Amino acid sequence: MTVYIIRRLLYTVPIVVGVLLLTFFLFSVVGGDISQQIAGKNADAETIAEIRHEYGFDKPLFWSLDSQFIDHFRKALTFNFGRALDREKISDKILRGVGPSLSLTVPMFLGTLVLSISLALMVAFVRGSWLDVAAVVLCVAGMSIPYLSFIIYGQYIFAYKLGMFPIMYMPEESLLTSLALPVLIGIAAGLGGNLRFYRTIVLDEMRSDYVRTAFAKGLSTSKVLFKHVLKNALIPIITSVVLSIPYLFLGSLLLERFFGIPGLGSLMIEAIASRDFFIINAMTFIFSLLIVVFTLLTDICYAWADPRIKLE
Repeated sequence: MTVYIIRRLLYTVPIVVGVLLLTFFLFSVVGGDISQQIAGKNADAETIAEIRHEYGFDKPLFWSLDSQFIDHFRKALTFNFGRALDREKISDKILRGVGPSLSLTVPMFLGTLVLSISLALMVAFVRGSWLDVAAVVLCVAGMSIPYLSFIIYGQYIFAYKLGMFPIMYMPEESLLTSLALPVLIGIAAGLGGNLRFYRTIVLDEMRSDYVRTAFAKGLSTSKVLFKHVLKNALIPIITSVVLSIPYLFLGSLLLERFFGIPGLGSLMIEAIASRDFFIINAMTFIFSLLIVVFTLLTDICYAWADPRIKLE
């Protein structure tokens, strides 16, 4: 296991370097010098020159130890991404947005996961019955409704009409009060697709011989489903769960935007709207790094879940 982890960590080095090369090419070479955009239309040549010097646009692109290419690598590897267009440090913006984003996405993720797996086990057990058919119909209907519709109708009915929740995020209120409605909307919007996916996985296991043997030996339904079927269905579940974790750090773009939650999703949308390539570049690198790390964790979890898998 140790040898495999070390080997995979070494494999991540060229991947990270490739990501850095790609982001530098996109945001520095293709994007070009954006000093005029930062300074404004009526800025004089002296102001533009100062901005070019502040952001390092006056340095050569490649062929120098003090080039923009080397500076791009240094900032990324030290997580010191410089300053955004509003002159605030990008690292401070990201750290400030991580808390609200995780406060929204983690409960939403855990709620969807627990509900979808539990319901998948139940409907797979009664496959072919009216309950199973109704669950499939509701899943398809939930997957067919746009995510934006869940947000708009959720805000209108439960916040505006019934007054059960605040319409917008309120910093002076507790997180439970401010984030309850967006969390519930997120769970409702994601439950259909997840339930159908996990139902398919569980059904494949329910047809196995060991399930019939377990029931023949007199084991209870809950023990067969949660101890045996769920354990043997962990490989695709682990893939889905672990590879979803990096997305939690990015927040939910639509939910944060519509509810005014100051998380990383809102930060990303504002950066795109203002063409703040510095923030977009930093977020792209962090997300790529998270994908690499959690892909490695997925492979390690495979060996933990199934001893037949050998990583060496």
